[in-house]
Amino acid sequence: MKRKVPYWSIGLGIGVLFFLKAFQQGQFKDLYQKSIMICLECIGIG
Repeated sequence: MKRKVPYWSIGLGIGVLFFLKAFQQGQFKDLYQKSIMICLECIGIG
């Protein structure tokens, strides 16, 4: 019996790889600050 891999798990794996690459290059701080600003703008605080 062949096991089928869901498509969302492939996308999740690729996302994790890009996240780890950014963390390795020291871009995690920029990524974190941008995500917080987007969140704050979305709820109307920023």
